[in-house]
Amino acid sequence: MVVLSQPILEDFPVLKACKSNTASFGGIPVIDLLDPEAKTQIVKACQEFGFFKVVNHGVPMEAMAKLESEAVKFFGLPQHEKDKAGPPTPYGYGNRRIGSNGDVGWIEYLLFTTNPELISQKPITIPGNSDLFWGLVNEYTEAVKNMTCELLEMMAEGLKIGPKNVLSRLIRDEKSDCCFRVNHYPPCPELQALSGRNLIGFGEHTDPQVISVVRSNDTTGLQISLKDGTWVSVPPDQYSFFINVGDSLQVMTNGRFRSVKHRVLADSLKARVSMIYFGGPPLSAKIAALSSLMEEGEESLYNEFTWHEYKKSAYKTKLADNRLSLFEKNNKSLSLHCNNPTSVN
Repeated sequence: MVVLSQPILEDFPVLKACKSNTASFGGIPVIDLLDPEAKTQIVKACQEFGFFKVVNHGVPMEAMAKLESEAVKFFGLPQHEKDKAGPPTPYGYGNRRIGSNGDVGWIEYLLFTTNPELISQKPITIPGNSDLFWGLVNEYTEAVKNMTCELLEMMAEGLKIGPKNVLSRLIRDEKSDCCFRVNHYPPCPELQALSGRNLIGFGEHTDPQVISVVRSNDTTGLQISLKDGTWVSVPPDQYSFFINVGDSLQVMTNGRFRSVKHRVLADSLKARVSMIYFGGPPLSAKIAALSSLMEEGEESLYNEFTWHEYKKSAYKTKLADNRLSLFEKNNKSLSLHCNNPTSVN
């Protein structure tokens, strides 16, 4: 079934498939939340990759499977039915277009706020059993939020900073600007005609929020960029979560944690479904290096800004732009600090 209208490959971004030397790459860090050393391992993964996989996370498998099933049903509807949940302004259903600055991808998606009180717009109507869908979304996002806050508290402990909730309180705040996105990357049989080339599902970017929590089905496509610019594929695992450090957390750790650049490539035969919880602070929250983390004489790498200011700035950029560059105090200093993860004791 064709999901996106008039899927002409020439209209979508492609890139050449290239072989990279990943002999020194030891694989994606896997963190067992039941491991007593988990907090130390999390800090190391955030410094080196800005990315890791979480197992024994405590989120009910049933909640994950039920929500994915309902999402698959939605994306399988006729286009005119799905369009009733759009356009994304910014919340709702969208396809092909990613943002308002010309980025496109082989994708369709649903984007919701997890705090309806923050927006003044009509509720998004999901065709079919809308109450069931929203109930599953609320159940899932509440469980993932709790896990996310646990992770952030483990980060604070691993960094030896306080209070314990210095990071998690931004997500637990009743005015937190968190959102939830379900992405569907349809299979693209026409890819077989693109010999030696890949079709972009979602272009390379970093996430502007504090943290992102990703769960997907068993289809490949997600890639992250290593420090040397090498792109590596992330093996799918539908039972686990993948954690992205966001731009805001990079600022708050003064460059110690790395906001990971990532992208998604389309598959020729299998659909990819991913569900992402974006942990965002309140709009009025000030984003700056944490004083409890700064060493004596250490200078902040970024000018202070509010989440509202950064979010507004990010929406004006293209996906691949370095959004943080506008807020950097010293580019050379940033480069040296980010490439020296051992600067954290």
